[in-house]
Formats: sequence, C-alpha cells, structure tokens
Amino acid sequence: MADSNFIDYVKIYVRSGHGGAGSAHLKREKYRPKAGPDGGDGGKGGSVILRGNKQYWTLLHLKYQKHIFAEDGESGQKDTWHGKDAKDIILDVPLGTVVRDGETEEFLFEVTEHGQEVVLAKGGRGGLGNWHFRTSTNQAPRYSQPGEEGIEGWRILELKVLADIGLVGFPNAGKSTLLSTISAAKPKIADYPFTTLEPHLGMVSVSGKFSFVMADIPGIIEGASEGKGLGLRFLRHIERNPLLLFLVPADSDDIAKDYEILLNELGQYNPELLDKKRILGISKCDMADDEIKAHIKEQVPEGIPYFLFSSYTREGVNELVYGIWELLQEDVKAAEEEQKKTAFVSLEETLNGNEAVETEASEVDDDKDDDTELSRLSTKENTDWF
Repeated sequence: MADSNFIDYVKIYVRSGHGGAGSAHLKREKYRPKAGPDGGDGGKGGSVILRGNKQYWTLLHLKYQKHIFAEDGESGQKDTWHGKDAKDIILDVPLGTVVRDGETEEFLFEVTEHGQEVVLAKGGRGGLGNWHFRTSTNQAPRYSQPGEEGIEGWRILELKVLADIGLVGFPNAGKSTLLSTISAAKPKIADYPFTTLEPHLGMVSVSGKFSFVMADIPGIIEGASEGKGLGLRFLRHIERNPLLLFLVPADSDDIAKDYEILLNELGQYNPELLDKKRILGISKCDMADDEIKAHIKEQVPEGIPYFLFSSYTREGVNELVYGIWELLQEDVKAAEEEQKKTAFVSLEETLNGNEAVETEASEVDDDKDDDTELSRLSTKENTDWF
C-alpha cells in the first residue's frame, strides 16, 4: 500500500491572502501644499481555488503539500494608485472530489465537472483609501480602511470515483478478473485474498458503439463495518454509482446468504446504498456443470436479475455486459422523460404567463382608448354638436 500512487484522502491547511490596506496619503505639491487626499485602495488578497480536471485520477499531488498559503494584496499608494492584486492559487483535482471542513467534517461542496472552479478560501478585499472619504466638511481625512483578513483552516479532500457501475463482493470473488476481461484495465490478480488494495476503473465497450465505466473496489468481508479486513473505507467510491454488481462465486456454500451479508455491510456503511439498482453475477461458472448451475439458480434471491458467467472462458460475459447496459439505459430514459416533463411544465407556465401579460396589456389599451375618447368629447366645443 505504501508504493501505491492512488491517494483518495488528504487533509490540507489553506490560507487565503489578506487584502492590502488603503492609503491615507495627503497630496502636497510645490504650488498646491494642501491638494487633498489621494490615497489609493489596497489590492485583493489571493484566493485558493479548486478546479476539476478529468486528467487527474488521484490526490497524490496534494499528499506532500500540506500547507497552501496565498499571497497578500499590496497596499494602496499615493496618487490614488491601486495596490496590486495577489495571484490566486488554483489546485487541479480529479472529478468526484468532495470537500469537508477539517474540524467539523461538515460537507462544503464537491467538484464533478471538468473545468469547474470552486473557491476553497476567498481572499480578503482591499481597504479603501482616504480618497473615498473626502466630504465637504471633511476635506482632508487622515484615515483609510485596513485590508480584509483572509480565511484559513483545515480542509479535508476525499475522492469518490465517478463510474456507472460498482463491483461489490468478497475477496477472490473474481471482480478484478472480470474487469480485466471486459476492459483494458489491468488490476493485480492473484490467488490470495485482498489482492486489490485500491479502486480500479475500466471502460467497458458495448458492441463497439457504446461504453460504460466500471469500478472495482477491494473485497468486503463479514464484519467489515466493524473494521475487519480493509473495513469500509473504499465504499465511498461506489456511492455515486447508479448500479451495483454483486459478485458471488459459483463454489459458494450459500449464495443467498453471501448476498445478504454483502447487503448488510453496505447498509451499515450507508443505508442509501440499499436504494440503488442491483444485479447479481455468479462468477467462476466454468467449474460448474449443468446440474450445479440448475442448483445455483434455485439459490438466487427473488426479485434481482442475475447472470452466470466465467471470466476465464468468457461464457456468459457478453450477456452480462448487455444486461448491465440495458439497466443503465433505463435510468437514462427515466432521466430524459423527467427532463421532458420539466421542460413542458416550464413552457406551459411561460405561455400562461405571456397570455396573462397580453390580457393585462389589452385591458390597459382599452382603458387608454376610452380615456382618449372621453378627453376628445370633453374638449369639443358646443357648436360642434349641431
């Protein structure tokens, strides 16, 4: 684990720059000994900004940079010269980075889009020079504003990888083997438990036209919520996955029981994970004959789609990939329908609003016409009536 470049948790101390102080300078020239105030404003302090970058996949570059301090703004000068603004510090982070307060662990914001910029610590504003405070009764103010102080404190950055489907299973259930079979990812594969010590992402192609991202996380064992094994630390990486693929090997003594154990551990970590769509994959089916496969199908819990496959022989792998794609498309279609409904409601409200405005405008025009007619009749001379 020490040799790994994958870092998904860092705690850094950030401090934005203080604003520069305004100047209280009074102008004096050869022929104008009392020319009045001409103090300029102070410059803005530098801010610390997080920017999403799809080329990054780890927080390694921030692991050894614990303290990040932005520069202070420069003070204002005479002749109403504005102090120089300090440069902002921009930190590129991978998509899916969640930021929390380092003291209270309160959620602050998250970065999910490429190029998205969010201010982590805003720089202080520059103080106003005495030029702003001149009045008819105070023509030579000898004071100015100090610069606003910056913000400082500890911030926690957590990475939650963005994927379409997450793999959940016990150690040696065949998760990494499946990922390496259907994608170009090359996770470590061996015949001992906890081979996978960090999450891996793989791009899975569907018919060469479509694709989805699959996330493989370290295996979970019974009691992981109590700290056994690697614990539940890596489960944050499947919190954003709309679909979860549970893998249970065909040589399991009780497939339904293993599935329930995995579900229970997820519920202990975050009950919201139980609301996600689930699919069950029975791996290592190359070791099972038709009779054993029939027995396995009888053990599968009701109400959950399942697939029997073998990553070694690729038996049933294509069916599994297409099944995953179809379930993912259901969410896409549902989102599109919801978007259409929202757009229709907005359009209907806009049309109703326009009709109401037109009706009010028409009534106003009618009132104006009536007023104009009454005015014309009232100014008409009596002789015009005969």
